[in-house]
Parts: sequence; structure tokens; C-alpha cells
Amino acid sequence: MNFTHESIFNLFLLISAIHGFLFSATILWSKNGREKSMIFINLLVLTISLNNIQSWILAKDFFVEYFFLDYVHVPWHFLIAPFFYMFLIHYLEIEKRSKNLLKIILPVFILIICIRISFVSFFSDQHTGDITFLFEKYTSFEEIFSLLVSLTIFVYSFQILSKKEKLFTKILSFDNLKWIYTFFKLGLLTYVFWIVALAITVALNFKEFIYSYYPLRVLTTVLIYWIGFQAILQLRLLKQRKNIRKTLQTKIASLPERENLTTDLAAIDKNEFIKINTYINKHQRFTEPKLSLESLAKELSISTNKLSASINSCANKSFNEYINEFRVELAKQLLTDSDYNNYTITAIGLESGFNSKSTFYYTFKRITGKTPSKYQTLQSRIL
Repeated sequence: MNFTHESIFNLFLLISAIHGFLFSATILWSKNGREKSMIFINLLVLTISLNNIQSWILAKDFFVEYFFLDYVHVPWHFLIAPFFYMFLIHYLEIEKRSKNLLKIILPVFILIICIRISFVSFFSDQHTGDITFLFEKYTSFEEIFSLLVSLTIFVYSFQILSKKEKLFTKILSFDNLKWIYTFFKLGLLTYVFWIVALAITVALNFKEFIYSYYPLRVLTTVLIYWIGFQAILQLRLLKQRKNIRKTLQTKIASLPERENLTTDLAAIDKNEFIKINTYINKHQRFTEPKLSLESLAKELSISTNKLSASINSCANKSFNEYINEFRVELAKQLLTDSDYNNYTITAIGLESGFNSKSTFYYTFKRITGKTPSKYQTLQSRIL
């Protein structure tokens, strides 16, 4: 490594910190900035930004002549996992049934700072190499403690997300949470980098080796900003879907009955299919992304073979094609309804029953021959 590499990394720390502060200000003054979940995402980004600006200041040796200031480092990394945990339980709307870890973490955080200040104050008049080594060692032990606490909270947060789905079924009806699971995967990689960096420090007898922290700082910064942007987008999408769902019953009720019966069918076959068709319309079953042949057959108290045969013979379509046509018809109505002009196409597609943006766009184009945005534009011109 040479001076150029260090300069580039220090510039990255400075730019990422400034970007983080601007990002935090943007969240704070945004429409959803006062939501509890967004407040904790904001604190998360702000914490990383403070950690990066502190690292940049220390790397530039601005306080090298002031022993006290040079060694009073605020362990901002200690708050990252707790703030993410608080975001998670508020986003899942389970905060009333979850532990408020900040009541434990914040006092410990303040205690750590007080211990360091006392430690530095006691040795501030002794400028020897041994004292410098002592502080490097102390900082490493403090960081190891922070790592263990952070990793514990990270694992606990993942356990809540993966093992306690019954607590947040309401959110699952709006968000499949895949983006949060992606965050956990990337977060696990971040902890691996952190462990490696600390292991190198210990292996070098607690001598500072800043290059081992380069990958960690870069990945952490990118990861935190990524979840910040994702949280803003997902919260906006969540609110739109909730608003759409409030008026969805009326819109679905106004949809024409779709029988699409083939000719020359026995009356009993027609009646059976009409019952199925009416049930799906009345109960809005097609808006359920996880609807399957098996689950619908169970609701109708008929066999899957009978349900499949009825749809195939009467509608001349497979089960998935039949259900997706319901979804596309609803999406078409919402896309051309002036009451929904302020909603994103993605929100409309997901509330029509599709489980992802890509599936919605692909199916809509396959059935209508146009993308949702193109269809909306053409219809607005006609109307």
C-alpha cells in the first residue's frame, strides 16, 4: 500500500460522511421522515456518517498534538445493529410486542464513552510509546465487545424475521420482505470482514493496521446507504398499497363477471364454474399473491383435480393463466382510473395480486401486448 491508496480511502470516508449527512437531512424533511421506522433508519445512516467522519479526522492526524482528543474515540459502531433492530420492529409493526433494546444499549454506550474519557484523562500527561500501545490495545478490546454485542443483536433480529412471522402477518400481506433478507445476507458478509480486520489487529499484537479495515468501511457504508434508500422506497410503496387496498373492494365489485365459457358444456359444468368464478370475484382471491390451486380447492371444498378440470374445460386456460387474467383486468382498471394517478405502477401491480414488479410487467405485456406504462399512456390519450 502507498500514500495514494490511503488518500483515496480517506477521500472516500469524507465523501461518504458528507453524503450521509445530506441523506439524513433529506430523510428528516421527507414526507415519511417522521415515521418511527424512518427515524431509526435515519439514525442508522447518521451513525455511520459520524463514524466515517471520525475515522477521516483521525486518519488526517488533526489532533495528533492533543493526546486527549486523539484518543477519545466515540464507538459509533456500537449503535448500528440496535438502530437496525429498532427499525425492523417498527417496520414490522411489532414494537409493542418486542423488547426495546435501546433502553439497555444506550446506557452501555454512554458508560463505554465515560470509561474511555476517564481512561484517557488519567493517562493524558504520559506521552510514552507504552501508553500509546495500551490505548491501541484498549480500543481493540472495546471493539471486540462491540462486535459481540452487535452480532448478538443481528442474530436476534434475524430470528424475529424468520421465526416469528405470525406476529407480522399484516405486513406480509403488503411486503414479502425479500429486500430485508438481502440486507441480512450482505450484513453477514460485513461481519465476516469485521472479524477478519479485528483478527489481523490481534495477530499484529494490537498494532494499528488501517488497511485491514478498508473493505469493512466501504461495504458498511454502501450497505447502510442501500438499506436507507430501500427503506424509503418500500415505506412509500407500503403506504400506497394500503391506500389502494382501502378502495379496492369497490373497484373489484365494478369489474364485469368473467366467465369466458367454451360452448357445448353440460349445465352442471357451467354451474360449477360459475360458482368458482363468483367466489374468486366476491372474495378477491386473485389479489392474494400466494393463491394456489391447492389452497383455492381447499377453500371451495373440492379436489384439486376437479377445480383444475373445471377451469381448463370452461375457461380453456390453466389455473395460473385464469387467475392472472383477473389480476391484469384489475390492474388495467386502476391504471386508467384518475383516482390512482398519484400511485406508482408497481404499487398497482402488487395490489392487483402479482408477487413482484417483474412478474407483473411480464404477465401484463403477455396478455395485453403492452407494458403497464405504455397501456396507461395510450388509455389516457383515448380518455
